[in-house]
Amino acid sequence: MKLKRRVAFILLTVLMLAAIAAWMMVIGRGHTVYLDNKTLEDYQGQEYKAYERVVVTVKGEEVAKLDKRDRGMSVWIGQNFEMTLEITEKKGDEPVVKEVSVKLPYSVDGIVINLPAYLAGLPEEAWYSEFVPMVKEEPDEEEPSIGDDFGLEGDLGLEGELGAGDI
Repeated sequence: MKLKRRVAFILLTVLMLAAIAAWMMVIGRGHTVYLDNKTLEDYQGQEYKAYERVVVTVKGEEVAKLDKRDRGMSVWIGQNFEMTLEITEKKGDEPVVKEVSVKLPYSVDGIVINLPAYLAGLPEEAWYSEFVPMVKEEPDEEEPSIGDDFGLEGDLGLEGELGAGDI
């Protein structure tokens, strides 16, 4: 009886862990989504100009106000990124509100979305790129000098002054 009970508890534990793993797969992983309001130049002979201003709202919270050539970011968990864009196309225009949903790739952490290209309906290759942080190169360390910092350079002026019997 005790053996059956022990096996049942082990199986129940394994099933619970499997259920948690399945739930985590459904929820998805976290992504950092970078939003660019930058002109896309010369895509198939056309230019897609940046908007005058884009206000980005995610989950009811304003995450970025993007002027031309600006980048904002948002952290999102899951595969379907949803945002509200308040777009002012040109100075003096009334803002237009658009609800947008973007399917995010599972295998990428940092995703860059070019908003003018995305909203123009271009294919993914035009508006999507992976964020690659720039690595700052450290300056090479200077090699240590052989001399000292006082300019004596190992010459104390005592060479030859001590004789063999002076020690």
